[in-house]
Amino acid sequence: MSAAAAARKRGRPASGAAAGAGAGKRRRKADSAGDRGKSKGGGKMNEEISSDSESESLAPRKTEEEEEEELEETAQEKKLRLAKLYLEQLRQQEEEKAEARAFEEDQVAGRLKEDVLEQRGRLQKSVAKEIQGPAPADIRVLRGHQLSITCVVITPDDSAIFSAAKDCTIIKWSVETGRKLHVIPRAKKGVEGQPPSHSSHILCMAISSDGKYLASGDRSKLILIWDARSCQHLYTFTGHRDAVSGLAFRRGTHQLYSTSHDRSVKVWNVAENSYVETLFGHQDAVAALDALSRECCVTAGGRDGTVRVWKIPEESQLVFYGHQGSIDSIQLINEEHMVSGADDGSVALWGLSKKRPLALQREAHGLRGEPGLEQPFWVSAVAALLNTDLVATGSHNSCVRLWRCGEGFRQLEPLCDIPLVGFINSLKFSSSGDFLVAGVGQEHRLGRWWRIKEARNSVCIIPLHRAPRPPAAGS
Repeated sequence: MSAAAAARKRGRPASGAAAGAGAGKRRRKADSAGDRGKSKGGGKMNEEISSDSESESLAPRKTEEEEEEELEETAQEKKLRLAKLYLEQLRQQEEEKAEARAFEEDQVAGRLKEDVLEQRGRLQKSVAKEIQGPAPADIRVLRGHQLSITCVVITPDDSAIFSAAKDCTIIKWSVETGRKLHVIPRAKKGVEGQPPSHSSHILCMAISSDGKYLASGDRSKLILIWDARSCQHLYTFTGHRDAVSGLAFRRGTHQLYSTSHDRSVKVWNVAENSYVETLFGHQDAVAALDALSRECCVTAGGRDGTVRVWKIPEESQLVFYGHQGSIDSIQLINEEHMVSGADDGSVALWGLSKKRPLALQREAHGLRGEPGLEQPFWVSAVAALLNTDLVATGSHNSCVRLWRCGEGFRQLEPLCDIPLVGFINSLKFSSSGDFLVAGVGQEHRLGRWWRIKEARNSVCIIPLHRAPRPPAAGS
């Protein structure tokens, strides 16, 4: 009997070498069986499993402890992120509030600066460089007067225009529609019982800054006061000894200044229907008058060649010289500066601190006549957009000319010409600066030296378009 057989008979394990060999044989058989199983079903499994499943199967699986740690860290990170987001929102809100405060402070500071400059009479907003001349087709022509227009005024809210003419009538026009809102007819001489009205050429008009009162003056030495809304007659002021040539209300009040060919300036209180005082100083018929908020007015002295500033409380006057001819029109630009026009063809800019013009533009509307006998076109009307650098002048050379005032009102530069045929007897800018109104006639408002037959007696509304501002750098 062999040793191996004896060992199996006794139930003992075989020797180490034999046992290891047997175990190796069994493992190889199992591996070969597994490989055969894989080879049989592996092709089908590889076709059905997607790449996502493969990537997931290849990714190492995390233990429960690692997942719990990750969850704890994510919660902490979320809290930190929310806290940072909240702080960032607070910072942005504070920055926006600071910017808003700075913007408001800048606006308030700018407004206060403008108010101070306006009170001192030195405010000069730059708008002229933005103005573009309108096309002739954009100009609206309102016809209703039979004779030459002599004066126009615009209501403070820019909703209506009053025009007066040599036909002794006053017409109230709607700016929006161009239709007549009311007509104050001519008074017929010798007829009793008719409502008060004008019976001679109306030379001037003025409207109070609250739009309540309208004043009109004529060649019959009368000043008529009307309710500007209903056009009903209220009072009649008498006292001038010649034609009333200029009227102006003091802004913010119902104090009325009037001037006349009798060389005087009178002060009235319209609300109380009373006369206040008379001032003298001009040496010839006064042609025009204007006033703003201060208790003073300015006058154009016609043939005496002077512009005068009347200080009402002190009962004193300042006298200015500069034009060579008759000064027929004047307009205040602000409380310290004014513009005037004369029949020598010149336009002048004045400052109250100097007795001579700050700027003088001769032959502002060119020359007329045969070679060697040329004469300048008369400047028959001037207008200024309040507290800005924009000025308009009119003559009878078939155009209204717009001008830009230089820095400190020391220069006058032409901007553009607006074609209008006839005598430009009156010019007024709207309060907003969106349009300019011209009173056009076949004759000059003060006489009949020429007659332009092709002209139409009309009120012209000239739109003023503004060029868009270039975008700011970095916007």
